[in-house]
Amino acid sequence: MGSGQMGSGQMGSGQGSTPAEPSGDGEAVLAIAGVSAAQPPVALASVVSMALVVVGGIYMASYIPRHAPLGPAYALLGLSAAVLVSSLVMLVRIRSFAWQRFFVVAKWALLGYVVEAGMLEFVFVFDGLRSTMLVILTLMLAIFAVDIPVLLAFSVAGYQEPDLKRS
Repeated sequence: MGSGQMGSGQMGSGQGSTPAEPSGDGEAVLAIAGVSAAQPPVALASVVSMALVVVGGIYMASYIPRHAPLGPAYALLGLSAAVLVSSLVMLVRIRSFAWQRFFVVAKWALLGYVVEAGMLEFVFVFDGLRSTMLVILTLMLAIFAVDIPVLLAFSVAGYQEPDLKRS
C-alpha cells in the first residue's frame, strides 16, 4: 500500500481523519454508511419513505382488479408523505452543501423517474383502474418520483466540496 492508504487496520488518529478514517467510536459506523456526523439523516428518511410507499404500492396492487381496503393504504401513504416532507425540511436546512451538484443530479434523476412514474400511471389507467385506488396509487407514484432523485442527489452532493459562499 502506498503512503496515505490505510494498511494497518487502524481507523485513524483523530487528526485529519476522512470519512474513510473516522476517529471516534460511533464515527466508524457512520463512515461505513457514507454519512457525515454533521449531516442530517436525509438519506435514511428518504429510504424509509421509499420503503413505506413500496409496501403501500404492493399492498394496493395485490388487490387489483378487486377494490382494496383503503385504511392501510391511507396510513402508508400518509406516513410516507410525512417522512418525505421531513427529509426535504432537513435537506433545505443544510447550510454548507454542494447545492449546484445536488441540483444537477436531482434534475436528471427527476426527469427519469417522472418518465418511469408516468409509464406506471399509464399502465394503471390502461388496465381500467378507477376511483380512489387510482388516486392513492398516483400519489404513491408522485412520492416515488420525488423520493429517489432526492436520495440520489443528496448521496452524490454529500461527497462533493460544499459550494463557496458568495458575498
